[in-house]
Amino acid sequence: MSVGVQPFGVFTFSSERRSRQRFPLALAVEYKLLGKGERCGSGRTCNISSTGVLFEVAERQLFSGLIELVVTWPCVLDGACALKLLMKGRVVRSEGRGIAIESRQYEFRTAGPASGANRYDFKLLTSNT
Repeated sequence: MSVGVQPFGVFTFSSERRSRQRFPLALAVEYKLLGKGERCGSGRTCNISSTGVLFEVAERQLFSGLIELVVTWPCVLDGACALKLLMKGRVVRSEGRGIAIESRQYEFRTAGPASGANRYDFKLLTSNT
């Protein structure tokens, strides 16, 4: 819990401890739990930020330790190339079907030709002045 100082000695309390804004995105995710008892599976993101992800899986399972995620990104690069977000980190919370991870590394990778009408075109804008 954090305490914010307001003028004239008024305090506000917030239970929000995240350092980055989370975005409510429901995206397909594949995971690989690393180490002893290594296993793979899939699920759907609930929210995402540059420092973490909350995702859900179909069945309740025990999650702990290091994990890799591959998220199907909803934008395409230059109208032609699909993108995937690769995240590496550790499981910080596992409750029911929800798994929260802290990301230690992430990068976008190309994933071949784009297909599907649900994708957004992501183009780099340049100025021709």
